Amino acid sequence: MFQDFLSVFRRKGVIALIGESGTGKSFHAKFVAQKIGIDLIIDDGLLIKDNRILAGHSAKKERTFMAAVKVALFDEKSHRDEVARRLHSENYKRILLLSTSEKMAKKIAARLQLPPPYRVIRIEDIASQEEIEKAIRTRKIEGKHVIPVPSIEVKRNYPNIFYDAIRIFRQKKVPAVLSPAPTMHEKSLVRPEYSKRGKVIISENALSQFVVHCVDEYNQNIKIKKILVKDDQIGYRLVITIDVPYGIQLGGNIHDLQQYIIDTIERYTGILIEEVNIIIDKITEK
Repeated sequence: MFQDFLSVFRRKGVIALIGESGTGKSFHAKFVAQKIGIDLIIDDGLLIKDNRILAGHSAKKERTFMAAVKVALFDEKSHRDEVARRLHSENYKRILLLSTSEKMAKKIAARLQLPPPYRVIRIEDIASQEEIEKAIRTRKIEGKHVIPVPSIEVKRNYPNIFYDAIRIFRQKKVPAVLSPAPTMHEKSLVRPEYSKRGKVIISENALSQFVVHCVDEYNQNIKIKKILVKDDQIGYRLVITIDVPYGIQLGGNIHDLQQYIIDTIERYTGILIEEVNIIIDKITEK
């Protein structure tokens, strides 16, 4: 399956591994990196090289789900600056960036002063449906997560969340005259604090109230007619129908309003806003 990727992933830059939370991205990351010659991995707030954590801190040590999301997105300046400095001191050709969506991958890359991903691998491209379903069950039922480094690294840095080591043996291709030598990859199984406590969820009504407040603060003349909230497990998608007064610059102002809503809600609630779509229903007189 990986042979199709080899010819197109040889240039320098960022490659994104995309998949919903709990589908097995961290489990497969080292295998992908080995197959297509990737030097560094960025996963849940960590910068990883070979079997070592070079910089950052893991989102899985956070006590709340919202705090974990912010760590994974390098929301804190000191965190992203630490990782960005280490990135610029490393000699590398390719980086594998794990994320739940292409939009989030681009956001993380920008925060770490990296170019946007030039290629995307989806978890469905490298894992069977059975493997994905097994990973989802492990996440949802047992609350277990994977960090793609050996147990000694996790025990040293995060002893409170370490659960177990996973050792995967794969046959290494060698000339026919030699016996195949199995290679071993070790990953760490952890149980984050937030998985023990449960997830904090904001109601659609509360989120809608945030939107109303944001729009009113931005421009009191913009009238909201309808708000649709969609929860896609990792973040929220908003569809907002509005009436705007005649004379308002639709392009710049509406785009600024979108960004204002995203920034304000993420700052005050800690939840992730994946998308804000604004529908202009009417242009009214002031």
